[in-house]
Amino acid sequence: MATLRQGFAHLISRLPRDDAPTMHGPAPFLAHNAIPLHTCPVKTLTLLLVLLALPLWAEAPVPAGASFDLGFSPGGSSLAVVLKAVESAKVSILVAAYEFTSREIADALVAAADKGVKVQVVADFKASHDRASVLDRLRRANIPVRLDRRYAIHHHKFMVIDGETLETGSFNYTEAAVKHNAENALVLWHVAPLAQAYTREWNRLWAESTN
Repeated sequence: MATLRQGFAHLISRLPRDDAPTMHGPAPFLAHNAIPLHTCPVKTLTLLLVLLALPLWAEAPVPAGASFDLGFSPGGSSLAVVLKAVESAKVSILVAAYEFTSREIADALVAAADKGVKVQVVADFKASHDRASVLDRLRRANIPVRLDRRYAIHHHKFMVIDGETLETGSFNYTEAAVKHNAENALVLWHVAPLAQAYTREWNRLWAESTN
């Protein structure tokens, strides 16, 4: 975090002072790497100041004891790590999806729900109209499904499992992602702080979505 903050501070330090004398005629020679005031609108400076004040998640440490599983497609390993994550659930699975046509993943979620795991899914409204969508399969199993129509596309692909495990990556929960596309799926185990951040985002999506 210190490195990024220092970088922003350095950028701001290169701005001319507000009390610098007003110059008329051709622009004067500027020191190396200086930024002319007329190229730095007030909004830009304000944004830089805001960024300096924000917490930077990128530098949050990985919890001790964390581990991962990683898969790629095509070839099946993406699907394998997603199914491993789903099958590990004991309490809850929160799913955020774009397209959802994978019967294997739908079956795994239904099996988890049958064991007493609380499964909930928020997915893209337009993609839900795909003829191959398995969302109705989930609904018939009494898994709550909501559809988000607020964005051009609801492009999330992640699951939060038991509040401490995260599955994410480019991998859509689709047959095409398994068999035809170049994809990746990453499962991070025992990462409760990160899982909580994703849970907050999932709760926001759930609240703005409809049945």
